[in-house]
Amino acid sequence: MDKKKLMLLLGALVVAIGTAMAARSLFAGANAPQANAAQQVPQGPKVLVAQRALPVGTIITADSISFQAWPKEMVQDAYFIDGEADMNKLLGTVVRYPVTAGQPVTQGALVSPGDRSFLAAALGPGMRAVTIPVSQKTGVGGFVFPGDHVDLVLTQTVRGDSGSQDTLKTAETILRNVRVLATDQSTETEIVEGKTVVRGFRTITVEVTPKIAEKVAVAQTIGTISLALRSLADNQAELDQAIASGTVKVPSGASKEQEEKLLGQALNRPLDAGSTFVTGGDVSRFQRRSVPVAPTTMGRAAPAAGPAAGPAAAFAAVPQGPVVRVTRGKTTSVEQVGRR
Repeated sequence: MDKKKLMLLLGALVVAIGTAMAARSLFAGANAPQANAAQQVPQGPKVLVAQRALPVGTIITADSISFQAWPKEMVQDAYFIDGEADMNKLLGTVVRYPVTAGQPVTQGALVSPGDRSFLAAALGPGMRAVTIPVSQKTGVGGFVFPGDHVDLVLTQTVRGDSGSQDTLKTAETILRNVRVLATDQSTETEIVEGKTVVRGFRTITVEVTPKIAEKVAVAQTIGTISLALRSLADNQAELDQAIASGTVKVPSGASKEQEEKLLGQALNRPLDAGSTFVTGGDVSRFQRRSVPVAPTTMGRAAPAAGPAAGPAAAFAAVPQGPVVRVTRGKTTSVEQVGRR
């Protein structure tokens, strides 16, 4: 190889090395501002933030709040700071002012049990608090906690017409989707070593409308009220059904916060319609023998009453003796064996 070609080769090699080093410096310079910018992002303390919209009266649970990193210059004295605030002590408190999702929760926005007007703050607008006596048997064995929703079932003994000694055992669901505010005098859920403590209680305080409060007061004088714990899925399913039927309407121009507030109020609204009941004759065939005879009018049996008429009207609805169900097309009727 002559000197001319060797010089050209060496020159090309020097140019290539210089180009590579220049490109490396260019890319390194482009990445440096990003790294510096990342280092300049303020990493402040973790503050307590709402995980979802918290309307007035919401009982704080473990899944409704959490600690999240917050810019140091935006941290205020009213915020709950991780390491300074005890999360377990905040569970069971009630929201006094509405808090939107992602917004820091301030100390003035929560009312603690024992504080003045705590129970009043837990109530929604236009709602009332009533207390119902329960036992280990009627209180779902203690597996009911503040914030849960229950159905109220009234059991009673209904007597026959005047002079009759026959009685009818009945159970009737008088209210559905009732929100529990407190058990005994506690509005907190006790947690020990990460596990919820189940304790028996003698009374339960629930949230109802003024009209339903009157109904509960009368029901306590009639018979025994038992609790039936509701599934969370039932509440969502009924809410979806109410929205589809138009019972719950969300304005077209409503913001996300307003929409969540309306849906939250609908979820906590007790239902006073569509009550159902069963009688002793529905549970055991032997109970049909003690069912009072249906009242008669002019020698003819009174018409049978449906579930909406209540257990008092079930005297005429419960057949005497063995029965069979006869289906004709889409209609099913209960016929007494041997009856013509």
